[in-house]
Amino acid sequence: MSTASNSVMQPSPYPESAPMYAALYCGDKRSARKPEGAQASFVGTIVGRHGSLRSILSEVEAVAGTNTTVLITGETGTGKEVIARAIHELSPRRKRNLVKVNSAAMPAGLLESELFGHERGAFTGAINSHVGRFALADQGTLFLDEIGDIPLELQPKLLRVLQEREFEAVGSMRTTRVDVRVVAATNQDLKQMVRDREFREDLYYRLNVFPIYLPPLRERKADIPELVEHFVQQFADSMGKTIEIIPEETMRALVRHSWPGNIRELQNYIARGVILSNAGIFEPGPLEAWPEIVNPTLEEKIRGEIIAACESAKWRLSGPEGAAARLGLKRTTLFHKMKRFGITRPTREPRESQIVNPTLKEKIRGEIIVACESAKWRLGGPEGAAARLGLKRTTLFHKMKRFGITRPAKRC
Repeated sequence: MSTASNSVMQPSPYPESAPMYAALYCGDKRSARKPEGAQASFVGTIVGRHGSLRSILSEVEAVAGTNTTVLITGETGTGKEVIARAIHELSPRRKRNLVKVNSAAMPAGLLESELFGHERGAFTGAINSHVGRFALADQGTLFLDEIGDIPLELQPKLLRVLQEREFEAVGSMRTTRVDVRVVAATNQDLKQMVRDREFREDLYYRLNVFPIYLPPLRERKADIPELVEHFVQQFADSMGKTIEIIPEETMRALVRHSWPGNIRELQNYIARGVILSNAGIFEPGPLEAWPEIVNPTLEEKIRGEIIAACESAKWRLSGPEGAAARLGLKRTTLFHKMKRFGITRPTREPRESQIVNPTLKEKIRGEIIVACESAKWRLGGPEGAAARLGLKRTTLFHKMKRFGITRPAKRC
């Protein structure tokens, strides 16, 4: 969701500049009533507020006036950034900056500097000092998107600033104190990540003070007609078109669709439909079909990406061309994810000449016997069985004892 140009969002009770694909709200001043207060101005612009979002907006209004840390969870495209903006706009901090950081969009090595800033000369290429996002958000709100992608080594520093409200910039010995309200968001299962030791437990509980879950669009079908009407009007106005009719059969098809990409997918589909429509009637193209997996879960998507990367790397995990590098993960992190999703390296097909499929123990035992016979059962020395197997003599002796291999008795 995040872009560099929108990393600092200036306070505005009616944000025209918000990214369109994140819109749960109507950003068109011409079609909205003039606000009478901060709360009425923003909540009144949210599409779907009279449907299933009503309970969520009640939670937003309840927590907005406090300094409590909020954790927003939900699938990609459900509008987490808009809820974060709503919390800021309804809070006493609305006249200050809303600063956002997409943790997944930055390399791990630069994220610390981006969050906390750095001093000149702190590292190679640091020719000037840099003010971090926490400092920019002082007295305001910091939105940490994709919080689950923050590297483990950086999490203790984030935990400290949440607890103590202080930090040191990279390369600095001076402690900076800030007053920042943190709103975090993720589409990942942080509880499972804690169990897999991919996310710190203490940081999870520090973030999960006030959780807000955004359901996917397939669970909010009652909101789809209102969203469709809003997006059709929005894009028609921006394209200089007039669309007055949305056929009933079209609306029914849109409500029935699963929308795996949620509001973002719906919005993009409506935009294409407005381009294709003429004569004042909304006539979009066919909906994309999902024959195999109608609505893949997040875990299924992640599992598929890992398997695809492993197959491309011929199941080599480490190295510059390995699966971990292709996915932008550490080898240990990829190993834990593979274990979590039950992904194993496929077994090699046996040769045609093989009649049986020996176990690993049988293979090792056979190799030891062959090496010993080739060395005429001499274990040590440069031509001995241990050297042929690349083992120490004592290691070979223990393996022979383990597998019950004994030197054949000499014939009389």
